[in-house]
Amino acid sequence: MKNIGFLSFGHWNPSPQSQTRSAGDALLQSIDLAVAAEELGADGAYFRVHHFARQLASPFPLLAAVGARTCRIEIGTAVIDMRYENPLYMAEDAGSADLISKGRLQLGISRGSPEQVIDGWRHFGYAPQDSTSDADMARSHTEVLLDVLKGQGFAAPNPRPMFPNPPDLLRLEPHSEGLRDRIWWGASSNATAVWAAKLGMNLQSSTLKNDETGEPFHVQQAAQIRAYRDAWKEVGHARAPRVSVSRSIFALVNDRDRAYFGGASKESDSIGYIDDQTRAIFGRSYAAEPDALVRQLAEDEAIREADTLLLTVPNQLGVEYNAHVIEAILKYVAPALGWR
Repeated sequence: MKNIGFLSFGHWNPSPQSQTRSAGDALLQSIDLAVAAEELGADGAYFRVHHFARQLASPFPLLAAVGARTCRIEIGTAVIDMRYENPLYMAEDAGSADLISKGRLQLGISRGSPEQVIDGWRHFGYAPQDSTSDADMARSHTEVLLDVLKGQGFAAPNPRPMFPNPPDLLRLEPHSEGLRDRIWWGASSNATAVWAAKLGMNLQSSTLKNDETGEPFHVQQAAQIRAYRDAWKEVGHARAPRVSVSRSIFALVNDRDRAYFGGASKESDSIGYIDDQTRAIFGRSYAAEPDALVRQLAEDEAIREADTLLLTVPNQLGVEYNAHVIEAILKYVAPALGWR
């Protein structure tokens, strides 16, 4: 059995070929797709965050709105770039969204990927300290976030406050109990997956990772997941960890599917560089008739290792079509693989 959700980047473009032509369209359609996915029986609605781009950027208003319009589906991110974040303000926003959704928030965070502008986090007022990198800064922000989400008091109260205070040191409010256990780290390397395990975060692994062994993508990703679980076990955390992987998967069940994706399956991995030093491997996409798709997905080692699968959706094709994409996987593929 697997949790199956969708992952949307929330692209928008004023082109007549796009059904998502403005930022407002992207946000409102994201809410509608989450509602539709819940009605279809999907388990998660996840959103990617990119700054300085025609995509979803400010996640917490969206997450709160989705939480208010749904009642069962998990809502989350995959991922928020922590180089841009004030971790204390983020803890307040996340606590609010989690309370609105009654404890359904699954918050994916990460160091982030190359962005649309040079050192975009500097425009947000953040810069690495001397002799540290932007990746170090992201991990530092993350450690602060994890600490304040515990809900322990740390701030000395004003002796003459505007409103009465509870005794002792004060914590951030609103605090949502249990949210600390629903933080996920998007890891591109085996080392950062192990780091996430040691800090008690769940693991998100996407459609790319550092090419560390030269093996096929799904083999490397499966090894990353096993290294993460080994590190989790070694630390001795009380709860079981969760692991998600993302994939582009399209079941071709009608002529429209075949027109859009009949020639889109990328049957081999590709290699690229996400910065000057980092060689990355990008996983294949899947597009085939359901029977063939079942055979192909059964060979994906990383999907087998994960408990959660996030389907990346082409959101600019509109809510109705993307609901169909999700439904086709749930109806024609998941049962045959034992995911349902």
